[in-house]
Amino acid sequence: MTTIVRDFRTEDAGALVRLRRVCTPYLVTTEEAVLFEVATAHPAKKYRLLIAEEDGEIIGTARAGIVHDSSEPGQSSVFPEVHPDHWGRGAGSLMLRTAEEHLAAEDVRSIYAWVLDEPSSRAFAALHGYRPTRPAHFQRLDLAHGTLPGLPPLPAGAELRTAADYADDPRPLFEADAEATADVPDDIGLAFDDYEDWLNHTWNHPLLDRALSTVVAVDGEVAAYTLVQTDGRTRYWSGMTGTPRAHRGRGLAKLAKTDSLRRARTAGYTDAFTANDADNEPMLAVNRSFGYEICASHVRHVRTFD
Repeated sequence: MTTIVRDFRTEDAGALVRLRRVCTPYLVTTEEAVLFEVATAHPAKKYRLLIAEEDGEIIGTARAGIVHDSSEPGQSSVFPEVHPDHWGRGAGSLMLRTAEEHLAAEDVRSIYAWVLDEPSSRAFAALHGYRPTRPAHFQRLDLAHGTLPGLPPLPAGAELRTAADYADDPRPLFEADAEATADVPDDIGLAFDDYEDWLNHTWNHPLLDRALSTVVAVDGEVAAYTLVQTDGRTRYWSGMTGTPRAHRGRGLAKLAKTDSLRRARTAGYTDAFTANDADNEPMLAVNRSFGYEICASHVRHVRTFD
């Protein structure tokens, strides 16, 4: 059997989506999203989407790029995925080497990668010089059969909106998202200050479901929000849920998630997914209260260069 690694081509989109649904079924993706991410990647990201092909069959993929919005220069990431039926045949190593050569040409200092938390995947990472940094849990909620909490009473001055209500001016959502994201624990600090980039890659992303993304406004100000991605059929992903600092401790983020999940179920979505840092017990507890259960765990790894 002959394995080659090459760059993604437009006609690969369907096969790539089918592969991802096997490798990472807890992520939401569509052909439109894959094509969008390739076509609109920020030039500074130096994004490459690699394909591993074995005797003409697509068996793996890897996303590689510079973290161009990092507050620390020289950060990059790679995310290789190989169909489980083809593990141990060298496709992962070949994709990783190709990605590392691409990133090394950009003088990166560190390459971060998410690795499935199981023995062979962790051993693969260690073999290639990556060390673990932080674990994360992916969680699934059975929207079709689970029991969601009721919608709590709205606090004084609060109202429920959707992201669609900000179509004429999404900047208030951007500002809330930037402030909340800045406080999320992460190995890679982000300089979240580029409104145009947020418009291009968050607000205009084809997976963003503005109708199901709930915003809690208090006295007209964005006080909490949940940005939701869907595949337009059955799968729902909590992209980011946050509360600006001045409104924390009032349960507003849970209010936003409750409203969004209840409306998603009414709209016919059957599977909801999310992810949290394994040390973020408060958020994990909130998700458990909705009925989310851990369906997979990953461990972020890093390889550094002198």
